[in-house]
Amino acid sequence: MGLLSSSAAVTRYLVNGKLEDPVLETIRNGLEKRTIMEAGSEAQEKNVGWTSLERPYLPDLSGSSFVVGPHIVFSLRIDKKTLPSKVVKMQCTIDMEKRKAETGRDFLSKEEKKQIREHVELVLYSRIPATPNVYDILWNVEENMLWLFSTQGAVKEELEALFFESFGVSLIPLFPFTEAELTCGLGESDLDRLSTVSPALFVE
Repeated sequence: MGLLSSSAAVTRYLVNGKLEDPVLETIRNGLEKRTIMEAGSEAQEKNVGWTSLERPYLPDLSGSSFVVGPHIVFSLRIDKKTLPSKVVKMQCTIDMEKRKAETGRDFLSKEEKKQIREHVELVLYSRIPATPNVYDILWNVEENMLWLFSTQGAVKEELEALFFESFGVSLIPLFPFTEAELTCGLGESDLDRLSTVSPALFVE
């Protein structure tokens, strides 16, 4: 589910910090610097970067294609390879039996087994394709607000790290407590009381 879907899961952020002037140029450079690169057959488990909203599998963030009125629209793409555990186990067993036959031994050391497993995983990672996952982003630069169209913890962690690396400013997740703390001008005593409040369930 994304920005153009009929339904969506959304995480709101406050963009904390000031972008270097000219702002649009800073954003463009940040996006282009970390545009996702095709991993090809490289033996890497995960590949993370920015891509375009309209063409997420053919990323092109040059020019001002990401500007829509006062908003910046683009996507976070996470390509991940997942090795089936049974395939890894089967190949490790085969390679271990070969090693024992070659050495004439009935057993392998813990270190040898570790080395074989690492080699098997490296080979398999280089052979299997990565699964791409795309998460849309809407950023209102003037109001320092950003919306990520996902609520998954792992996705939020990737976004927050890549955003700071790309633009030099951080993201603060907005939920009731942080929003009250940042926008309502509460004093210390009010914040102390707020921290003790428990969520209410509105269920009949």
